[in-house]
Amino acid sequence: MQIEGVIVSPTDVFCDALIVGVFDEIVEIDAMSQALGKQLTSLIDSMLRDQPECCQFGESSIIHYATEVGAKRVILMGLGKKDEFTLDKVREISAIAIRAGKKLSSKTVATVVFNCKNASLSEVTQAIVQGTVLGSYEFNHYKTDNKDNKVDKLIVVGKDLPRAAVLAQDFKEAKIIADSVNLARDLTNHPSSYMKPSQMALVARDIAIQTGLEINVMDKANMENHKMNALLSVAQGSDIPPNLITLKYNGNPQSKELIAFIGKGITFDSGGISLKPSEKMGDMKGDMAGGAAVLGAMRAIGYLQPKVNIVALIPCSENMPSGRAFKPGHVITSMSGKTIEIISTDAEGRLLLVDAITYARKIGATKIIDIATLTGACVVALGNVASGLVSNHDDWSQEILKASMQTGEKMWLMPCYEEYLSQIKSDIADLKNSGGRMAGTITAGIFIKQFVGDLPWVHIDIAGTSDRDKTKGYNLKGATGVGARTLIQLALNLAENAS
Repeated sequence: MQIEGVIVSPTDVFCDALIVGVFDEIVEIDAMSQALGKQLTSLIDSMLRDQPECCQFGESSIIHYATEVGAKRVILMGLGKKDEFTLDKVREISAIAIRAGKKLSSKTVATVVFNCKNASLSEVTQAIVQGTVLGSYEFNHYKTDNKDNKVDKLIVVGKDLPRAAVLAQDFKEAKIIADSVNLARDLTNHPSSYMKPSQMALVARDIAIQTGLEINVMDKANMENHKMNALLSVAQGSDIPPNLITLKYNGNPQSKELIAFIGKGITFDSGGISLKPSEKMGDMKGDMAGGAAVLGAMRAIGYLQPKVNIVALIPCSENMPSGRAFKPGHVITSMSGKTIEIISTDAEGRLLLVDAITYARKIGATKIIDIATLTGACVVALGNVASGLVSNHDDWSQEILKASMQTGEKMWLMPCYEEYLSQIKSDIADLKNSGGRMAGTITAGIFIKQFVGDLPWVHIDIAGTSDRDKTKGYNLKGATGVGARTLIQLALNLAENAS
């Protein structure tokens, strides 16, 4: 999609559809009249009187004819209460609006810049672009009757827009971020017959070539040399070989800080010997959403070039039952040397993560974030609204929560009390890989915590937020790419703090 800004009156833009937002206060029409002209303002005024519900958030109404306007149609978008209109709602309304334009077969859509309280013009225009690109996402790779019904061009209109060079840079950055999230969505939406560990590695190589990141893909033999037995135990039941992808970005060579992003890359999770029910098992193609989020984030970081050092690790494997598969009751020795009693082979993601964390520490990581579709317990606790956080460090967890608030990716910090540790203590090994149903998200996080040492660490459980069963705002049905924008924003924040 081509995106440009024009510093003119909205009525002077020739397009297939013009997006105009209205708040749930009639006074807004007076402020709008000068920009939109008397006839269109009068039409909107009449519509609000006759259909007051049209200004409720997310409602769209079509005005087909207005002689003063260069647009063929006007899409009137309800913005709700002005005091409740946030940057994330700018993204949401932009996504809803672009889909309304698409339904009208519009090829060129223009949008008036929305008035968002406590946000700069730059932030609003970037949110419009992000919401538009995220909201117009489609996954049609396997549809043979796919019709080209896409919006080709978005025009952002406003008389107070910044100069062209600044606007172009804002648009570029916003589109990089949204395209990177859409990459993560693509990776997660692909079936596991295609998105194998080897394909994850090919995508990582493409990102490295495009952005200049350093890359290393560790194969099974190399992992055996590093004694990554936790990861290898999960992989041994499948005929598909595992790998460990490492991408490194050196944005601040003068700094000793190295942030590790670690994403779970289970490309299909059958549960192994502890087999999952067959119903909805196909959804387990998305058990690599954490790894996809990390790859999407690294793509954006590579293009945006923030002044920060980041190493990304994505341990990739299938979890399958076979005569070779690891079994409940096994004891394995992780790369760290800690021994783990296997209670359930369906608690496999944490086994990949702990070997990756140990390796991250070995190569010099100073702070760690891992992100994973880890526990059904997180879905029970937080539903599909918020991701769960477990952390050993207040300041570090607050950095991630700040980034999540900026992006609208809701996250909630869970307790990390030492009392929970007793649930994962084993009678015959150092740890058990499952503490049972009670506090499952917390005990899974505390299991991972045993491998981070004294490094600041945050675990993000996206089991409930990695996909949607219906479209809402800029999150469409299917994979959401959740976590990618928070990781990108965190990198930008850290770079800003360092400057």
